[in-house]
Amino acid sequence: MALAYDFEVLDIQGKTISLEDFKGHVLLVINTASSCGFTPQLKGLQNLHETYAEKGLVVLGFPCNQFGAQDAGSDEEIHIFCKKNYGVSFPMMAKSEVNGEGAAPLFKWLKSQAPGLLRSEGIKWNFTKFLIGKDGQVLRRYGSNDSPESLIKDIEVALKAA
Repeated sequence: MALAYDFEVLDIQGKTISLEDFKGHVLLVINTASSCGFTPQLKGLQNLHETYAEKGLVVLGFPCNQFGAQDAGSDEEIHIFCKKNYGVSFPMMAKSEVNGEGAAPLFKWLKSQAPGLLRSEGIKWNFTKFLIGKDGQVLRRYGSNDSPESLIKDIEVALKAA
C-alpha cells in the first residue's frame, strides 16, 4: 500500500523534494490559488504553520490553475505574492494539476485515499485540504469552505498520535 512518503514533488523553485523527508510528521496538503475568494485562507495556513511546525506539522501548498484560472502567474510570481501578501513561509510547491490526466501523482493518490462528497474523487475547487498522519496515511479530506482554524482539533489529535 502506498504512503505519502512514496511521492516526490517539485518545490516552487523547481527542486525535487521527497516526501520521505517528512516521515514522522503530520502533513497538511492544500491546492492553493492566488486570485480566489478562499485565498485569504493562506493567512490561516501560515498561522497553523507558525503554531504547529515545531510540534511536527508540515503545511505544503500546491498552487493550481485548474479552477477559474485563479493562479495564472509563474511559480516565482506566485511565491512572491504569497510571501508579500500573506507572509507565507511554509513550503510552497511548483504549480500542479490536481484533476484530469495531468494530475500530479500525489493528488491522484490523495483523492483515491480520501474521496469527496458521494465518493467522488475529483477536487471541486481551490483550497481542498488533505491531512496526513505521521504514518503517511491520509486521515481526512476537507473542502474549500473548511477554514484552516476548523482543522485545529484534528491536527492536534494527529500530532499526539504515536
